[in-house]
Amino acid sequence: MNQALPLLFGFITTPLELISFLLSVITVGLNIRQLHWAWLFAILSSALYAVVFFDARLYGDMALQFVFVLVSVWGWYVWLGASTEKSSRLAPIVPVVSRLSARQRVYGILAWGVGFVLLSWFLKSFTDTDVPYADGFLTAGSLLGQLLLSRKKLENWHVWIIVDVLYVGLYVYKNLMLTAILYALFVLMAIMGLRVWSKQCPK
Repeated sequence: MNQALPLLFGFITTPLELISFLLSVITVGLNIRQLHWAWLFAILSSALYAVVFFDARLYGDMALQFVFVLVSVWGWYVWLGASTEKSSRLAPIVPVVSRLSARQRVYGILAWGVGFVLLSWFLKSFTDTDVPYADGFLTAGSLLGQLLLSRKKLENWHVWIIVDVLYVGLYVYKNLMLTAILYALFVLMAIMGLRVWSKQCPK
């Protein structure tokens, strides 16, 4: 699954990166439509991308994929909702889109900053990555974005727009060109998601 595949304009990818790319696009498309099946595709794409990032020595991103799998399982459960009826079956009770309070926004920024410091220190001290600060900053931001997404907070799209723009540059640097294209597409899809969710979110 790691043999090179030629793309347009001389870019090279692998079958594993290509499959991960397609699953990720499906995931974001389903997230915009607020369909709970997005979490299944998120689990699959994250598991495959963990291998891709390991090969690229992006260990923060690799570890992030495992966190994404766990958060995706939880997010899937939250989006479905748990019935308190005697049948104890899962009911389609989906949280409504809402905004963070001013205090929650401050907490979110602080959490991103603390996560950046801790992750960057760990990556620089205990791995052979050549981009500990970029990897740490974007990993921390991605964790915040995923948490906000699972709670259907509108601001998740703001976080993803920032993170995805910066990821494009990082993946170009690491020669993961297809993944760089994916994250450029994610920027556009995040903008679309922000517009769609804003219409459903009370002021």
